[in-house]
Amino acid sequence: MTRDKARGLLCIWTDVDPAHASDFNRWYDREHMQERVAIPGFQSARRFAATGACPRPYLALYYTDSLDVFRSEPYARAFANQTPWSLENFKRMRGTQRRVGTLSLEAGEEGGEGGTMAVFVVPAATVADAAALGRLEQGLGQVTKEDFVIRTALLRTDAKLSTPVTADASPAPADALVMLEASRLESALRHAQALAAAAGLPDTDVYTFQLLWRLGS
Repeated sequence: MTRDKARGLLCIWTDVDPAHASDFNRWYDREHMQERVAIPGFQSARRFAATGACPRPYLALYYTDSLDVFRSEPYARAFANQTPWSLENFKRMRGTQRRVGTLSLEAGEEGGEGGTMAVFVVPAATVADAAALGRLEQGLGQVTKEDFVIRTALLRTDAKLSTPVTADASPAPADALVMLEASRLESALRHAQALAAAAGLPDTDVYTFQLLWRLGS
């Protein structure tokens, strides 16, 4: 998959107080996704829910024309002027990881999206190792040839732009997030675990998600 310019991505990976899970999901489904996609430069948004035990069972992805969208005046205005419903739900979110960065790699079916996804975090030390990162990127490209695998992507985190939105969150390091999408959950998990192991990372740190819905063109 080739593009003239690398796309930007905002990734919110979080848990929420179970007592407020219904309102949290209603907020995402009825306000927040629509609000963000309406910002100039935003292309689409997708929501996922974990398929098994996961410390952060909700994943939201917002795709943009480029990383510059997150430096734009419209986005800065929206980020600084959150709605009351947003502020209330930010208080309820737990262990949130907010990443803003560049999709330095997108491979696989052009325009394709899988119904399931496996993800794992690549530590900043590995990202800084050009040889190690190159091997991972090569593996991500190759795995798209496997049955049921639709696409793979690598989000390179921009630490300066990844400002936390919840009080208990730590600033994001310059790490990366691997996303492997497939039409079968077991394929997403198996191939992501193999990629993680090849990168020297525990396969227990690979988590799987089911697509909830998508908004955008």
